[in-house]
Amino acid sequence: MTIQDYLSYDTKSTQSLVSGGTATIKKREGRQLKAGGLWIYDNEIDTLTGDFENGDIVSVLDFDGFFLGYGFVNTASTIRIRMLARKKADVITPAFLYGRVKSAWEYRKRVIDTSACRVIFGEADFLPGLTVDKYGDVLVVESLALGIDRLKTLCLACLVQVLDADGIRVRGIYERSDAKVREKEGMERTKGFLSEEFDTKVPITENGVKYLVDVKDGQKTGFFLDQKENRLAIQRICRGAGTVLDCFTHTGSFGLNAALAGAEHVTSIDASDLAIEQARENAALNGLSDRIDYVVGDVFSFLPEELEKGHLYDVVILDPPAFTKSRNSVRNASHGYREINRDGLRLVKDGGYLATCSCSHFMEPQLFAEAIAQAARDAHKRLRQVEFRQQAPDHPILWADDASYYLKFYIFQVADER
Repeated sequence: MTIQDYLSYDTKSTQSLVSGGTATIKKREGRQLKAGGLWIYDNEIDTLTGDFENGDIVSVLDFDGFFLGYGFVNTASTIRIRMLARKKADVITPAFLYGRVKSAWEYRKRVIDTSACRVIFGEADFLPGLTVDKYGDVLVVESLALGIDRLKTLCLACLVQVLDADGIRVRGIYERSDAKVREKEGMERTKGFLSEEFDTKVPITENGVKYLVDVKDGQKTGFFLDQKENRLAIQRICRGAGTVLDCFTHTGSFGLNAALAGAEHVTSIDASDLAIEQARENAALNGLSDRIDYVVGDVFSFLPEELEKGHLYDVVILDPPAFTKSRNSVRNASHGYREINRDGLRLVKDGGYLATCSCSHFMEPQLFAEAIAQAARDAHKRLRQVEFRQQAPDHPILWADDASYYLKFYIFQVADER
């Protein structure tokens, strides 16, 4: 499709998209749903009746016939139904979805700089399985549920039209639905243009730092927008800093913010050659190449090697990938967080700062705090908490949806115990 096709798509229709199917919940089941959650699991369903196929929107009833809402059904998935609406009056139509998308955009305009932001965050925006990131005039979409995948074109048309009404003309759309989790929905992984082709290295500016976002080959949708305000917090503690160590730098974002704030020298390390190559490009883009050294290597090995060499830093930043993606591996993840924070703390000068985070929603806040506390005891360091932060508000936390709360971010001032 062309952008003009999206602009001319009929998004104002009031024709119902609800099928003739009905799901009935078992007695004493659906507790998460009734508490405000959006998922119904296969073992909670008593019957599925009527005319429907996987991906259709069905009506959902309690065991006694009480109406609970509308949701996508997929008998191939453990998450059998993903809810779209609760009220019987909210019949799902193109016009209804346009309203949902418009509401998501209006929210972003109130809470964040929208030049580059997450416009749709799945369940937290009541559009289950759909993620859309905006990089300037480019949209990148990820679809992870069969039902929303079938409405993907309509939802994107709604967004293109909503943005156009605000004077923002979308230049291109790229799909990054290449996550393995799609296979659990019975879908193939896919990526590619959903509009006219364009240069997939997209320039953005965030907190005064310039980046080239690789929407085609970068991780996720190309950039980690959720750390936007945490990166700004790094600027504050790096003003006048001497040396900064930026671990798991990915495309260099935390290190670039540190250097831009005035840190004399930054060492940034990541295991990915591609990420480091992109980070070097971003450093050159900002005129900061002379103040940042880039290392391709394993952080777990690099930290003790630095300690053995006697290298200490004014600021150490730890932004690792998720150490756990399931509840079964939380114990091992806790050990990983303890190890990385212990070694990071040992490299902080007395009176310096540690910034550390976890991006796994399975690593609950209390568990993460306990891992850091144990790391501090092992490293013989005292911590003074400066800030506790979470994901940026364009990634809103829906209290009834545990998965929407995942990013925990601390800044500590570090002192020697001895």
